[in-house]
Amino acid sequence: MSKKTMGIHHITAIVGHPQENVDFYAGVLGLRLVKQTVNFDDPGTYHLYFGNEGGKPGTIITFFPWPNAHQGTIGDGQVGVTSYAVPEGAMSFWEQRLEHFKVPFIKMERFGEQYLEFDDPHGLHLEIVEREEGEPNSWDFGGIDSNVAIKGFGGATLLSARPDQTAELLEKVMGLEFVGKEGDIARYRSVGDLGNWIDLKLTSTGHGQMGVGTVHHIAWRAKDDQDQLDWKKYVEDNGYRVTPVQDRNYFNAIYFREHGEILFEIATDPPGFAHDESQETMGQHLMLPSQYEPHRSEIEEVLLPFEVRELDQ
Repeated sequence: MSKKTMGIHHITAIVGHPQENVDFYAGVLGLRLVKQTVNFDDPGTYHLYFGNEGGKPGTIITFFPWPNAHQGTIGDGQVGVTSYAVPEGAMSFWEQRLEHFKVPFIKMERFGEQYLEFDDPHGLHLEIVEREEGEPNSWDFGGIDSNVAIKGFGGATLLSARPDQTAELLEKVMGLEFVGKEGDIARYRSVGDLGNWIDLKLTSTGHGQMGVGTVHHIAWRAKDDQDQLDWKKYVEDNGYRVTPVQDRNYFNAIYFREHGEILFEIATDPPGFAHDESQETMGQHLMLPSQYEPHRSEIEEVLLPFEVRELDQ
């Protein structure tokens, strides 16, 4: 038996104040807030989801905003950089937009592609790259239309405490194809058209420390519940300890920590984000899982208010 993931389902990170988070990912980057809910293990904390218009797998970045938490350190055992794919020809638009909003960036080249590298307000490392693959994002917000809008993930750069073992996992278990090596970066590709390019740093950056400005975990796609159960058995048969299935309302999830200390999740594509509110109204209201609905008033008292707003052009 062998399996191949389609690529990244979502990436989850820890950030600071929710309004700063929303202003940057919706206001500056033009992503849609497709769901506002709570951390199912800590209902006093938001869990905010941003993606393309439909909130499709491969486009979703999610956040736990902890305004008073300590700043983390990006390093081994984490996703070091989250890459976003934009349509070909859109790079000049993004240079001008980042300049307008006073977001410092640098230009660099990797594997023959041009990148804009920058940080979000809480220290997460991001980059933008032009890619032909992936369907356009039809969400039109804040002066960003489908000709230039972020399609979804271009991929991610993994920082591993044991790069050789992480490389073996990516190829032999997750089913990614080795593309090549450039300097101390090895590149892999999945079979999907978004969230499909994974770069692995082959040298240590020092151990990471979880906190604001760091990625908590990276999730890979399973097409449905049965596929996820097949993945669970397959990963376990390859020597990893995998959690039981966790119901996350918008997908089911299993987790394991790979030997390079990065927390991996495998998440189902269905049911998606429109099953508890309409496609048109997704993200406009706080949605709670059934076990927390009786405590809505207490939860809303604790959560800091925010709004999705168009920023000054």
